[in-house]
Amino acid sequence: MRYRIERDELGEKKVPAQAYYGIGSLRSKETYQITKHGMIRQMIKSFANIKKTAAKTNGDFGLLDKEVANAIVLSCEEILNGRLHGQFITDVVQGGSGNSMNANANEVIANRANEIMGGEKGKYDLVSIEDVNLNQDSFEVVLIAGKLSMIRLTKKLLTEAKKLYNSFSDKIDEYNLSRYTDYSIGQQLHAFGTKIDRNMKRINAAISPMLEISVSARNLPAEQESLYVRKFIKYLVQYSGEAVHLTKNILDNKQNLDALAWISASLKMLSAGLSKLATDLEVLEEAGKIAIPDVDTAGHYVVFDMIKQVSFYIMGNNLTIAHSIEAGKLEENIYLPIIYACYFEMCNMIRRAMRVLRENVIENLKIKIEINPTE
Repeated sequence: MRYRIERDELGEKKVPAQAYYGIGSLRSKETYQITKHGMIRQMIKSFANIKKTAAKTNGDFGLLDKEVANAIVLSCEEILNGRLHGQFITDVVQGGSGNSMNANANEVIANRANEIMGGEKGKYDLVSIEDVNLNQDSFEVVLIAGKLSMIRLTKKLLTEAKKLYNSFSDKIDEYNLSRYTDYSIGQQLHAFGTKIDRNMKRINAAISPMLEISVSARNLPAEQESLYVRKFIKYLVQYSGEAVHLTKNILDNKQNLDALAWISASLKMLSAGLSKLATDLEVLEEAGKIAIPDVDTAGHYVVFDMIKQVSFYIMGNNLTIAHSIEAGKLEENIYLPIIYACYFEMCNMIRRAMRVLRENVIENLKIKIEINPTE
């Protein structure tokens, strides 16, 4: 394998010649081999949208050469279209409030932009890392990228939750059951669906505060900074597809991450609700009202056992997020990486658990003869 030599404050390091990442990303990967997972796709695309937004804004204000800005934008668009994701190598759990994630994005985008302009990877002569990171606060970038990624994953989870909700309604219609006869099996299934719907509404409500973001460009004069931030927000809405808006209090938005705590707690409540639902379905079968399909030779209630284990796990993740938010100091929280790692895991585990429950249990659930509970 061929290598190139890159240098930073700590010295020299050999970087694979064909790599788009640089010395900062490589140091981070070698230091933080914790989960051994790189950034998730949503996080990579969030960084690309932020860097694209910054390049376009800096170009519009003449703060960045137009050709350089265009090369950065093209590099970001390639990443948004699925290219170079394997070059984002920093572990999701790391020190430094996620600064290495931002560095990884800067290096990959700068190296690809250099190539687009006819240069070579690792030289950063035509497009520098500073160009890609121009007028950006690293903590703000990581916080915005995390929020955008959390929102996208949450929306995927809500799509699966809607399918689970519909499966209860479909089962009621399949057996022509009454939703409103007191204590009937139809009313029970309707109550399960209502619980899912209530949790979806709670989670949707928790998404709204996540759209409030802090953006600054403190190297610019105050009046220009105000214009810069407004244009940055406009482009970020356009590129990300999310209705983000500038916070009224930047310090509060950066210091107090209660929006992250709220949405995490909302997922915990959904997971706990699913665990209770699993227990209730067991009780209904024991009462002779339904028949649960067998899906695994390991046991009759294996899917329910899985749902409960996921709920226990989610509660631990939510507690980690709460403690990490609590432990932040002023406007920088160095624990953003573990907050993101826990939340991303929560979203994916709950979404997959709901799919397994729907496909293997609810859709194949058998309703036995309806017994009037008053008789």
